Amino acid sequence: MIALCAWLGGSAALAQDKYFADWPAGADPRDVGKRVAERFIPTPHMEMPSHGPLALHYSHVATWVGSLQFAAVTKDQELLSRLVARFEPFLAPEAPRVPRSDHVDADVFGALPLELYLQTHRYQYRLMGLAFADGQWDNPAADGLTHQTRWWIDDMYMITALQLQAYRATGEVKYRERAAAEMVAYNARLQQPDGLYFHAPDVKFYWGRGDGWVAVGMAEMLRDLPEKHRLRKPILASYRRMMATLLSHQAQNGMWRQLIDHPESWEETSSTAMFTYAFVTGVKNGWLDEETYGPAARKAWIALVGYLTPDGDLREVCVGTGKRDSLQYYLDRPRAVGDGHGQAPMMWSATALLR
Repeated sequence: MIALCAWLGGSAALAQDKYFADWPAGADPRDVGKRVAERFIPTPHMEMPSHGPLALHYSHVATWVGSLQFAAVTKDQELLSRLVARFEPFLAPEAPRVPRSDHVDADVFGALPLELYLQTHRYQYRLMGLAFADGQWDNPAADGLTHQTRWWIDDMYMITALQLQAYRATGEVKYRERAAAEMVAYNARLQQPDGLYFHAPDVKFYWGRGDGWVAVGMAEMLRDLPEKHRLRKPILASYRRMMATLLSHQAQNGMWRQLIDHPESWEETSSTAMFTYAFVTGVKNGWLDEETYGPAARKAWIALVGYLTPDGDLREVCVGTGKRDSLQYYLDRPRAVGDGHGQAPMMWSATALLR
């Protein structure tokens, strides 16, 4: 009986990987992820000066966390050691790149030491990360939401990433509950009838990477919410509605665009990588129909690999983008190569394909 259960379990896993194996040359996520992670090691730290002296940029944090998670899933201890060593200067008193502003983009930094704690169990990492997670809920609003709530869709990743890492590190459900309540509130206010999200309530454009943050945030939330949790059903419904509409806007070559519903806008890689992560995670966990979303995820991943330079830098990445009520503003955003906004979701997608 035990052998039969094991066989059935193995068969289910194989079924969920139906579209995520037998990759064409150069597209194996193990090789691609390694190349992008290796590129990260020597990359100079990206900074946000407005959040403290040389404060580490959230996209750099996300790439670092993604590289650590890739090292874990591939059991690459040598890569892990180098990623850990790179963080050592951040533990010094008054380390300059530790963010010191009370802002959602700054506090997501805490997800990094928490990932280091999850993999190394060094208690100093835990203390450092929890300081950010707990600080985010200093003086919460009357409705229980963080005082950092600003109703930008980017926050649906930033808040979720930090609070879920705190939950994973401690097992304390208060962190998971905070993230879930925040997610439901943002969905209620920002999700449109077609399932997509405007950049902000006063900026009615479906900006690709903005919606990408949402897609990744919801996928991460669903990974940790128990099946019978009272907020799982509405979050899963919002996620599935979004995925269905995204599928309808995917280009024939697998890509998505800078503005999701504007075919005249350019094909953009960071959003495509984020949607790939959300599709792959949904298929592998049974939230999305494999025959519908599996081929789409595979096509997106193969397309993305074509945008990588030999050094592991992703091309056609929209630079950091604040909200503005102007179509031309989004269409004219500069495009970068090797920007953390694109490197991070490439790492997430590679890891998701290997989980």
